[in-house]
Amino acid sequence: MWDKIAAFIIRFRILLIVLIGLVTVVMGYYASKVEMSYDLARTVPADDPEMVFLQQFKKQFGEDANIIGIGVKDSSIYSIKNFNRFRDLNNIIKNIKGVNNVLSLPEVKIIYKDTANRKFKLEPLFPKEIYSQKHLDSLLGELGKQKFYMGQLVNSHNGATLMLISVQKEVMNSAKRIELTQQLVEAGNAFTKFTNIQLHYAGLPFIRTVMATKVREEMQFFLYLSALVTGLIMFFFFRSVRAVLFSMIIIGIVVVWVMGTLTLFGFKITLLSGLIPPVIVTIGITNAIYLLNKYHLEFYKCKSKPEAIAIVVKKMGLAMFLTNLTVAIGFLTLLSTDILLLREFGIVAGINIMALFIVSLIMIPAVFSWLPEPKPKHLRHLDFKILGGFLHLTDLTVHRHRISIYVASIALTVLAVLGMTQLKSVTFMVDDVPEKSGIRKDLKFFETNFSGIMPLEVEVNMGKRRGVLNVTNLQKVNEFESFIDSLPQVSRPISIISLVKASKQAYYGNDSSKYELPTKPESAFILRYMKGQSESTGLLKSFVDSTYTRMRISMQMADIGSIKMDSLVHQVIEPRMHNIFEGTKITTSVTGTTKLFIKGNKFLIANLQESLLLAFILITFSMALLFANVRMIVISLVPNLLALMITAGLMGYFGIPLKASTALIFSITFGISVDNSIRFLAKYRQEQLVNGFFVPLSVSESIMETGKSIIYTSIVLFAGFIIFAFSSFGGTIALGILTSTTLVISMFTNLILLPALILTFDKTKPTQNKLWIDELEPGFRTERDDEEIDLSKIKIHDRAGSAE
Repeated sequence: MWDKIAAFIIRFRILLIVLIGLVTVVMGYYASKVEMSYDLARTVPADDPEMVFLQQFKKQFGEDANIIGIGVKDSSIYSIKNFNRFRDLNNIIKNIKGVNNVLSLPEVKIIYKDTANRKFKLEPLFPKEIYSQKHLDSLLGELGKQKFYMGQLVNSHNGATLMLISVQKEVMNSAKRIELTQQLVEAGNAFTKFTNIQLHYAGLPFIRTVMATKVREEMQFFLYLSALVTGLIMFFFFRSVRAVLFSMIIIGIVVVWVMGTLTLFGFKITLLSGLIPPVIVTIGITNAIYLLNKYHLEFYKCKSKPEAIAIVVKKMGLAMFLTNLTVAIGFLTLLSTDILLLREFGIVAGINIMALFIVSLIMIPAVFSWLPEPKPKHLRHLDFKILGGFLHLTDLTVHRHRISIYVASIALTVLAVLGMTQLKSVTFMVDDVPEKSGIRKDLKFFETNFSGIMPLEVEVNMGKRRGVLNVTNLQKVNEFESFIDSLPQVSRPISIISLVKASKQAYYGNDSSKYELPTKPESAFILRYMKGQSESTGLLKSFVDSTYTRMRISMQMADIGSIKMDSLVHQVIEPRMHNIFEGTKITTSVTGTTKLFIKGNKFLIANLQESLLLAFILITFSMALLFANVRMIVISLVPNLLALMITAGLMGYFGIPLKASTALIFSITFGISVDNSIRFLAKYRQEQLVNGFFVPLSVSESIMETGKSIIYTSIVLFAGFIIFAFSSFGGTIALGILTSTTLVISMFTNLILLPALILTFDKTKPTQNKLWIDELEPGFRTERDDEEIDLSKIKIHDRAGSAE
């Protein structure tokens, strides 16, 4: 089959390249339309009951994660000059396109009793013009009596205050949010410049905007950095600018396809999908190295470019297909998850890795058929002197110290298992925000002064119309809110209870001692004023439904991590909530972005574990097709599983938590690291056929020949992934470091443990039955290849020495 494919590619190479060019133009058009994702990463399926409930809750009461907070902790804010400037800032922000409403100290409104109309009305506390500091101080004194605001808008202990900005949903989930955020910060900077008062920014819309902008910047940075680093390695290897340049052009084509694929599938660039282009560059360079190396080798053997290129396609086609396939499987198994973010990442990466194989197999041979013949300096890479000594030592170790290898492997396995027992699955809602960034510091400010900004909601269903206006029901809800208020990790809740208490205070002339629920006798005339409110009144519509059957309790909490959040919600809040409302017809449900985040984290880890298992099954099946030998399948998988276990153990010892970015590496690196086993065993099978199935000699030949390809590709892969350690996001840093670590460990296990296992357990009897693996070309030259190379041009040292 590959003979026909090779002939087809050579014969129609111009047509195929034109076709690739046309596809690239089309994909480039769609790539120009790719958009950034500004949505909060959804890790719970849309049809999950709790997600459905949250969406219904938002439809009734409004968004729970569309608030941006600006915090101030400076006593000078209460000077008349700065206070008026703060009012100006409020008005400027209110006029920014996309802002629904702004609530801040200068704009607070107080409830007053309208006796004539038998209803309550809102009036501003602070007049438009405040003429003296004494006047302002007097008004601030009145504010201190308004318990509705104290603890919510103002920290009564230290005077810190908030400005709360409500953002329109359609702006919050679009690129328009960037402009809104920029205008917001510019207005804040102008305020700071005039007053010398530092502002602190927080809120999920603000954080998501900053993160999306940073993702876009880092995607470009890592794309260029990966191209530079791997390109330099390739140049060092081949000593050819042309080889590097055209390889980068080919890889660039597939990067364009990646962006176009995102648009065609209706996806947007996320923190995960932004990593695909640099990964494509890294894997593309390894493809180019294998193809160009084989091309150089075959050219010097046959002195004919067309013949050399035909041999490259024929001998390397299947090998490169399988190695790219195993990598793609690692990504495509993410399609088995129910998490949209992972599925998008998996399908785009998997499809384009296979596209990379097709484009490389067509364009690299075709392009180099038009370029001048390689010069002698380009062939120096065929003489790997530096690695010869190391591989010779490895060969001796495998033959003479197998027991030591097994003891060391068992010891590493035990240590890895012990480390794995210390693994914890924990993540934070703002996990990827850089630790030393201004955003992280601002979050600490809000957690210290206002118990955080992570939204948590409770829906209370009274079970009948007007149930919210029943004093007995309100007393039960008040008991629950008092419990919530006692929790240090959670802010004081706000609900219709707060409004009822403020209404009683208003009814008695804003006497702060009357900020409490009305008694049953009082409720007859106080709640009558509440009933007089219109259903669409802004004072109520965010807290109760139109029938006064369901009500909302809103609170914020600190970003204390998924484990503590889970414990707080499920082991503290919910049990006490059920205990309080037990025996009544009232039903309650905890919901909100924070609650779904807790569930999403568990769901995410479970899905990634399933995808790893699926990757293991599919790759094992692929190995079964190659070897048709259970013993060899097990032997090939053990070194790679050990590498994954060691990495997991290191995560446990160093306290690196299991989360989306770290759990993701296992299914991906498993597919990549298995490539080493395939190449080694392909060479081993060839040597068995040549050497009459004499295992020791076949193992030695395989180590000396394939070891170099394993080491060089591992170097490229390590360099391609370690660059992510320079990210600003903690998750990306962990992904880069752990993936690189796993690939290096896999290199050693495949060079040392794999041949040792073969020596001990391979009992294959001599046979000439043809297996799929016999079609594979390991990728680098063999001993018999050496005899056909022009030795006057390339000096190859005897293997008995330190180099080949």
